[in-house]
Amino acid sequence: MRKKGFTLIELLVVIAIIALLATIAVISLGQARSRARDARRLSDVKQIQTALALYDHDAGSYPANLASGTIAYASNTYMTIIPTPPLPDDGCVGSAVYTYTVQAVGSDVNGSYSLRYCLGSATSGVGAGLNTATPAGIQ
Repeated sequence: MRKKGFTLIELLVVIAIIALLATIAVISLGQARSRARDARRLSDVKQIQTALALYDHDAGSYPANLASGTIAYASNTYMTIIPTPPLPDDGCVGSAVYTYTVQAVGSDVNGSYSLRYCLGSATSGVGAGLNTATPAGIQ
């Protein structure tokens, strides 16, 4: 009389298939997380650009620096907390902050700016690596 049950080989095959599927799921999840971090970086930069444009509209020039952690002019607050890029940096070493630099345009000492940020991979038409945002847009 035969006993009912699974053989050792059958159990090992099922375990191998489950392990393969779990590995594929973990790899896919890691890529999705990386894309989400890049999308957040790009969103942060666009929000900072909007706040800077509002500041420029009211003040007539851009702030000298963002050291205060906010973007505000007179009684108007355009951004209460300047965001920091999500970690890990996805291949852009030293990109733990968005780097804001004010630039002179003619006689206006604070007439323009550049905002440097890094993306781990191409996102929404913006290339991977170190990128710059200016009043003209994202480059």
